[in-house]
Amino acid sequence: MSKLVVLSFENGDLHRGFPSVTARFWEEGDSHYMKFNGSLPAAPELLDLYRNWRLLYLALYRRLELNSRIEIIGGDVTNVSAVDFDSTCKQLSDKINHWLDSPSFLRIEQELRTQLDPTQEIRVIIETDDRLLQQLPWHLWDFCTAYPKAEIALSASEYRRTKRQPTRTHKAKVRILAIFGNSKGINLKKDRAILEELSEQAEIKFLVEPQLDVLYKYLWQDEGWDILFFAGHSSSQEKGTLQLNKTDSLTLDQLKYALQRAIAGGLKLAIFNSCDGLGLARDLAELDIPQVIVMREPIADAVAHKFLRDVLWAFSGGKTLYVAVREAREKLQGLEKEYPCATWLPVICQNPAEPLTNWQDWYAPPSNSTANRFKQKQPHRQISIAQNQLGKVLLASMAIAALVVGVRQLGILQTWELQAFDLGLRLRPNEGLDPRLLIVEVTDNDVRQQQQKEMRSLSDAALTRLLEKLRPYRPRVIGLDIYRDFPVNPNQPKLVNYLRDDRLIAVCEVQRAKDDYPGKDDYPGIDAPPEIPKNRLGFSDLPVDGDRVIRRQILFMDINPQSACATNESFSFRLARLYLDAEGIQPQRDSQGNWQMGNAVFRRLESDTGGYRQLDAGGYQMLLSYRAADPVAKQVTLSQILSSSLDAKLSTLVKDRIVLIGTTAESFKDFHLTPYSIDSGSRVMPGVTIHAHMISQIISAVMDRRPLLWWLPLWAETLWIWGWSLVGGALGWQLHSSLQQGLAIATALGILSGLCFVLLLRGGWLPLVPAAIATAIALLVADKVTQTDHKS
Repeated sequence: MSKLVVLSFENGDLHRGFPSVTARFWEEGDSHYMKFNGSLPAAPELLDLYRNWRLLYLALYRRLELNSRIEIIGGDVTNVSAVDFDSTCKQLSDKINHWLDSPSFLRIEQELRTQLDPTQEIRVIIETDDRLLQQLPWHLWDFCTAYPKAEIALSASEYRRTKRQPTRTHKAKVRILAIFGNSKGINLKKDRAILEELSEQAEIKFLVEPQLDVLYKYLWQDEGWDILFFAGHSSSQEKGTLQLNKTDSLTLDQLKYALQRAIAGGLKLAIFNSCDGLGLARDLAELDIPQVIVMREPIADAVAHKFLRDVLWAFSGGKTLYVAVREAREKLQGLEKEYPCATWLPVICQNPAEPLTNWQDWYAPPSNSTANRFKQKQPHRQISIAQNQLGKVLLASMAIAALVVGVRQLGILQTWELQAFDLGLRLRPNEGLDPRLLIVEVTDNDVRQQQQKEMRSLSDAALTRLLEKLRPYRPRVIGLDIYRDFPVNPNQPKLVNYLRDDRLIAVCEVQRAKDDYPGKDDYPGIDAPPEIPKNRLGFSDLPVDGDRVIRRQILFMDINPQSACATNESFSFRLARLYLDAEGIQPQRDSQGNWQMGNAVFRRLESDTGGYRQLDAGGYQMLLSYRAADPVAKQVTLSQILSSSLDAKLSTLVKDRIVLIGTTAESFKDFHLTPYSIDSGSRVMPGVTIHAHMISQIISAVMDRRPLLWWLPLWAETLWIWGWSLVGGALGWQLHSSLQQGLAIATALGILSGLCFVLLLRGGWLPLVPAAIATAIALLVADKVTQTDHKS
């Protein structure tokens, strides 16, 4: 099912801002919706930038002498270069996104991105009466890039559903009334040829440069029209205007009653393949037409023809109008070298009160019509041979799936599966900084400036000054990710009191037996700071895979009471738990023994989780879903804080946040490999940053409903692998040329990879490598089996 999003901009404009922006979204056909409020600041510079862009656009069209479906009169700009125009396009795009990134609008966008799935079709309707806001190229919003099946439409702020006349008969074809106006300087014959390509599915009446009374006559016909099409010259000034023929121009007000009759009789869509059509759309919106497609600016003939063919064939071929428009609009990019900003022009204007319908809903073709010619004839083979081959393919696919699952259980595929998992994480979009965290990093330069006698990353004096700076701004939690297995220097008595603050959590390292490190003695761990009680300690141990990459985090583990680090709770979990405690959220066990906080359930890793088959799952572990390779939170250096250069910003940076203090100095070698490290020598991540990712994962899952990484049970993974083995077997059964098989396996593996990646965006880790191997082997085996049968 598709999703519908309506963004209402009320009581404002770009000069004054929009103090009330309301977002409602729901699933098509569902009467229950979610609603969120926000606002947007004034952006008069955006308005000026758009007007400047439009002047340059018109001037560029004049200079290029492109055939346009509007008569472009002279303007203030007489000379423009493509470089200037490209720069203005970039500035306008950046400004629109900067405006929509405003903090007052951020909650709406966060909710949209939380609730919506990039794989779903999404209709986004901008509901406003502000003409300048309607004129903006909304498709440049970054949201549209993140959601490839979303398309934005415009709507008036007031609308209602039209009372339609009951239809008396089922139509055998879609009915189109095509009006061709004044064709001076443009080629309308190609528009007609494109429409005629639909003759098998559509009954089309062509009116060429008609007189007004003729147009009235056809609009008043009892047999309702489904689509009203216009091609020719048009414009939008105070009112939308059409050049009906070489002598007559008219506004839609002059067709009001006839159009009302046509809409009541079933008119569902108007397409104006002409220029500057938003004025026409506004006039039709007052008559409550369901949907209109117009061009927001002047358009060249070639662009108009390309868009018309692509949108009609996609729509008549079964795609929804919104998907058809987006595809046709984006296909115009191939013309933009010659026709700049072609993809900016088409726009849907929607009546939100009207339900979404499809081309196939508008008519009922007879059973013997050409619409049914696409049914494939059954191949002329002996049924017994086909059944025999099918049985062999099924058995082969089961055997291959069992073989691949067996090899996988031995751990032979683990390295490949982990590498594929890492690649999927690297391809995910950057989620940005977590605003609840601040990292205070101690750099090599910070260490040198402290002038210590001992080789420590953070001296007692520097730590005292740092905490003195932070405490007045009331951070919610302070995490000290620096080992302090020694008492406070007597010269720093204040530090003792600071370390006793209930908001401060410190780290230690757990004792390990020599069995964990063959050839070495027992590792005693690293003591906790003597001033810190056990309930404010967290172990800093990071679970490392065999390739030294950190893909997991530990919440708890059993600790030897004699260990130097006698706490069973990890540093990251204790910080996150203390932060959430202030929100009234406490951890608890669910019915299956998993830890749960709020609605987030933290599934415990097992030895055969996901692609793991050789995993030490001791303690309570979970998969780590990094936000990105880039910093997870705002970072400042120790020197920046101690030098008072950030005093003016400290309240914003620190108040009510988790402040993590840790070293990023290369001399202390606290760096680790992550899924973003393509090889052992690149892109390592400081330990304090990894702890920040772990903390962010827990808090975001609880407060933002950010998906945690999940996996299928073993039986479901086996069915998944067998299913793809069946796909390979079916391809090998039907296709026998090397070229066909190569294309088929490439397509199947592309679909498999795409599915796995899309599900990974929602947190799912599915078996990609085993399924790919099973598909390829099954295709080859099935081909051999069926070829043998053919020869016999």
